[in-house]
Amino acid sequence: MSWVFLGLAVWGAVHPMYYFTSWMAQNEGGLGALISAFFLTEASAGLAWDLTVAAVALVVWIVFEAFQRRNFSGLVSIPLILCIGLGCGLPFYFFMRLRMRKDIE
Repeated sequence: MSWVFLGLAVWGAVHPMYYFTSWMAQNEGGLGALISAFFLTEASAGLAWDLTVAAVALVVWIVFEAFQRRNFSGLVSIPLILCIGLGCGLPFYFFMRLRMRKDIE
């Protein structure tokens, strides 16, 4: 089952990045212009804020669990969440979490 989550993490990195890089190439904009585009309409702004809140909640949970269980391997997911996105970081965290359980059992 852990390999399913790893596959989803790869998909969550590649698929959205295709659209982001295509948009930046067509609009000659950088990362700042892309972030501004996320907030152009109320619908896209709502989605951007929804994903932001979910990402912050996941980061808080990962840090809490790392210190609670004294197993810090899940912290690797945080840069993926912040730099690539929730679609990559969340499944990768599940992948790491399942791998940790196998090591314990």
